[in-house]
Amino acid sequence: MNLKEFRESLAGEGPPKQLSVALAGLWWDAKGDWTRAHESAQQDDGPSGAWVHAYLHRKEGDLSNAAYWYRRAGKSAARHSLEEEWLEIAGSLL
Repeated sequence: MNLKEFRESLAGEGPPKQLSVALAGLWWDAKGDWTRAHESAQQDDGPSGAWVHAYLHRKEGDLSNAAYWYRRAGKSAARHSLEEEWLEIAGSLL
């Protein structure tokens, strides 16, 4: 799946089954369901889940929690827009 197909999948009622739980988190975030996005990100104990987790806490405004998750992901805290970060994460994980 590429980024275009991932974005097109947002027209559906649920994330495509082949997505990782980290990508499913981004999918739910794009649908406006922060809680489901967070639950999905928490299911991935690796760097991908931590990166999505960091993004989600940054989005909610909890920057200290986001900083923790960026460290766990091995990433620097994002300084660009949330939309740009979402695209960066999705593009990287796809």
